[in-house]
Amino acid sequence: MAEIKHIVFDIGKVLIHYDPNIPFSRLIPDEEERRLFFETVCTNDWNLEQDRGRSWEDAEALLIAEHPSQESMIRAFRKHWHEMVSHHYEDSVILLRRLIAAGYDVTMLTNFNSDTFAQARTIFPFLNETRGVTVSGDVALIKPDKAIYDRHAADFELDPASTVFIDDSLKNVEGAKAAGWQAIHFTSAEQLERGLRGLGVEF
Repeated sequence: MAEIKHIVFDIGKVLIHYDPNIPFSRLIPDEEERRLFFETVCTNDWNLEQDRGRSWEDAEALLIAEHPSQESMIRAFRKHWHEMVSHHYEDSVILLRRLIAAGYDVTMLTNFNSDTFAQARTIFPFLNETRGVTVSGDVALIKPDKAIYDRHAADFELDPASTVFIDDSLKNVEGAKAAGWQAIHFTSAEQLERGLRGLGVEF
């Protein structure tokens, strides 16, 4: 395998925590009612379209037209989004900073809405410490589509074979491999450090 020169981090569930249940356990206390809300109203597929670039205004209007009785809860999703990203993973951020300090070219590639990512950068200043980031909402492309990996590699002049991608989603890891990158399926900072060292990354 080629020597690793470029290290690309996913963000959600690798560097920062994300859980919509945090505010909604308060807003919809009944567990079954909350489960149905996420399965039928503010679904993962609906939220993913915001990551692809759809505005929150359009996203809310679409759902309110379909579920008018749920308007307040639909609007609550964006309103209380900051509560969903309740904390960062200190051990992962330490690894990120160690890799930067060791001289590796570190960037980020994330499925994230442009608006909420701007907010995340103010909550978590370390998101500004890498060489740069590709935000899916900014480029209207989304993991695991090969095009977003190709776009990131082109924009940051990465050699795919010398690039390792880190993501908690196995399908996104497979997407990176399909683009010619090396990749690690993230489960913990400790496992990530072992995986990087196994690829010859020294830090």
